[in-house]
Amino acid sequence: MKKDISRRSFLKLLGGGAVTTAAVLTGCKSKTESKAVSEYARQVEPLIGKMTYRINPKTNEKVSLLGYGMMRLPSKTENKDDYDQEMINRQVDYAIEHGLNYFDTSPVYCQGKSEACTGIALSRHKRSEYFVATKLSNFHPDSQSREGSLAMYHNSMKELQVDYIDYYLLHAIGGGMDEFNRRYIDNGMLDFLLKEREAGRIRNLGFSFHGYKDVFDEVLAMHDKYHWDFVQIELNYLDWDYANEINDRNVDASYLYGELQKYNIPAVIMEPLLGGRLANLPQYLVNELKRRDPERSVASWAFRYAGTPQGVLTVLSGMTYMEHLKDNLLSYCPLKPLNKQEQEYLHGEIAEKIFGLENIPCNDCKYCMPCPYGVDIPAIFIHYNKCKNEGTLPRLKMDDEYAKLRRNYLIGLDRAVPRLRQADHCINCGQCVSHCPQNIRIPRELLKISEFVETLKRNDWMLEKEPKKE
Repeated sequence: MKKDISRRSFLKLLGGGAVTTAAVLTGCKSKTESKAVSEYARQVEPLIGKMTYRINPKTNEKVSLLGYGMMRLPSKTENKDDYDQEMINRQVDYAIEHGLNYFDTSPVYCQGKSEACTGIALSRHKRSEYFVATKLSNFHPDSQSREGSLAMYHNSMKELQVDYIDYYLLHAIGGGMDEFNRRYIDNGMLDFLLKEREAGRIRNLGFSFHGYKDVFDEVLAMHDKYHWDFVQIELNYLDWDYANEINDRNVDASYLYGELQKYNIPAVIMEPLLGGRLANLPQYLVNELKRRDPERSVASWAFRYAGTPQGVLTVLSGMTYMEHLKDNLLSYCPLKPLNKQEQEYLHGEIAEKIFGLENIPCNDCKYCMPCPYGVDIPAIFIHYNKCKNEGTLPRLKMDDEYAKLRRNYLIGLDRAVPRLRQADHCINCGQCVSHCPQNIRIPRELLKISEFVETLKRNDWMLEKEPKKE
């Protein structure tokens, strides 16, 4: 059989079959097609009627532990924004059939098309069958005026085809209190949203957080005034103790979750897989997890970890393919909670080893996109991280494998990212920096990778060092 089959071709070959491991989902090119077919074939169908639910303490409504993040929607062609509405409808139908009832979107997801796609898919179901979450994503100065923010709020209702929103969020606070006040206080929007909650057009009001600890603490302390119904945080077994260590502008999940517990505020979890990083581990870590439980996917360990704490209301996952959805449903239909020993194994031993890799902490959220100069920022970082995780970064020319690794890296980069969209086209305008939830110094990382690639192209005798994260 032919090797190195593409992910999309493989999915077409299988006709939408299910997946066994998350590594296959991301197109692991070291596998033969026959081996991958065998892994897909071993996947079992998630059971209907077995979804684990958590109770919203305010409304007493049952919320599915798995939530659908509508930010990585399937498209008809690779690297395009022509979203496949028919496939979106099918996946939403399948999710609801299996008990998933929480759908999370935003006016800025999927180049601004996510709410419309979500609304079309959900409007085909009874309103009582789903909860929809969206956000006041007024990042751009033009949308931060009262008029601009009100227009965004009302347009969300229109695009989602609803007359009330179940879960409404102040989107991605954490950059600073000046920004928070500008986006939500000075323009009167938070007062407006409180009145909308009183009127029932917003059922639950909360915020999502990326950023500085003092901002989180100050906004959370406003609970006495605003009575936050929920808070969305990043929680996974790497971020539990290492978020701040990876980037000093981030906060460890153990702290965020602990503070929410003090206030008895339910947590909605984002990035349980860190944009897929915890599903695409180095092979030696995959082997460790497989020895503990051969039947479970690598991704399922992260999902079970995120869903185990009782203060978690739902865990969001962006599921591009039906295979992603099925695998995640298997983790929560029903949830088999991790015991204390398993939790400590993940956020201790496994997380420590991942932290030691020093990857660029890109989650492929695409908040930095589009780049005004066409640079495909996430794809560049993902290719670099993938090669580092697999131990295939070319280092010294004197190494026996240097020529092969050098060639593979450059060819792989050209396949993953068109030449005109690679790192050397970054002009350091900095427009992307303020949009990155992980606070990556994007132009600096792109420059390092550009210099690294240029060194490979020159085929210098010795590479002084590989690019490192800041």
